[in-house]
Amino acid sequence: MAAYLCPPAVIHGEHAVKTSQIVAEVGDRHPHAAWAPRIDGIAASTGIETRGWMLPLETAVAPGQGNGLHAVGIAPAQEALARDGFAQQDVDRVIAALESIPAPQTVQERTAPAWEAVQSYGERAARGALQTAGLDAADVDCLITSHSTTPALPGLDIALSNRLSLRSDTLLLPATQWACIAGTRSLALAAELVAADPDRVVLVVISEALSTTYQPGDDTLESLIVRLLFADTAVAAVVTGRPRPESVLRLDAAWHHTLPGTQDLHRLETRADGTHFVMDRRGPRAVQETVTAMWEWLRTRYQDDPDSWHPDVLLAHPGGTRVLEYMEQTMPDGWPSGLLDYSRDSYTTGNRGGAAVFDILRRAHDAGQLKAGHRAVLYAAAPGLTATALEGQWL
Repeated sequence: MAAYLCPPAVIHGEHAVKTSQIVAEVGDRHPHAAWAPRIDGIAASTGIETRGWMLPLETAVAPGQGNGLHAVGIAPAQEALARDGFAQQDVDRVIAALESIPAPQTVQERTAPAWEAVQSYGERAARGALQTAGLDAADVDCLITSHSTTPALPGLDIALSNRLSLRSDTLLLPATQWACIAGTRSLALAAELVAADPDRVVLVVISEALSTTYQPGDDTLESLIVRLLFADTAVAAVVTGRPRPESVLRLDAAWHHTLPGTQDLHRLETRADGTHFVMDRRGPRAVQETVTAMWEWLRTRYQDDPDSWHPDVLLAHPGGTRVLEYMEQTMPDGWPSGLLDYSRDSYTTGNRGGAAVFDILRRAHDAGQLKAGHRAVLYAAAPGLTATALEGQWL
């Protein structure tokens, strides 16, 4: 399967949003929520003090252009009030009051600026990855893209094809719904593509504006957690079928696992005011099942190894630190501690969704502690619930 990965480019959201800002905004908006007395402790438990967004917090919480009459219109409201016996003076007062009520942002108002940012950030990441790999846009034979919270047709693949001036025969493979698994699954697909043609150059671009799931009107505990967790990031990397001087990781094997009947545990829902990420408290336990299955895959893969095999680094995005703790508790006996340090470090500035594994990989690369011959395992799980892992060697 050998595929060669160059260092990824990582573009973090340029607008720093502090946890204290989110706590203040949510607390003022929902002072009587059941979780309000515990909001400071809940926020502290995430371990995140600041995350980067592509757009400022003010953009997410701003009212829409409409008002309380946006849905029905003034004339129908006046007619309904008149039919119910309201005097004209009272009708005018009610209409004026309703017109003063700001409406939530619509899907278009919320998504349009985020979609523009996703394209811009994706382009920057793509150009950075190509420069790092010592290649030009004309060298790209295939482009794989993902962007899960900004639905668009045409999507990021077409946008980047035009922005980068890719060749007209470049194969475009959009994978919008991969979400959190985009990093590992895109690499697995890229490895399959270069295995079929070792001269092929594959560019992977993942651009996630997860802040679009910040919904001011929601008052559930799960929506509070979503507000606190997500960050915006664009990443990109080049995969080739032959080693290049810039290659840092050889991918040797891929593994996929999907749990039946778990599609409702974590999901995106599109409502009148935009995209909502719905979490289920059973989700982390289900993700743990994919971790257990991955350990078994690695055990079987190396059961005949004459030495006591273990990876030298685990680049893992299971959705949160709770599952990282489970991974540490269930690792095979004899594996060294600290394998998940770079994964933990990434979470301190937010959950990056599909961009997370590339961000973690970049942190491991920049630390300079991994040497040629070190073994790496990349793992991610996503709504579905589905997981993909890869195993390879540091170059």
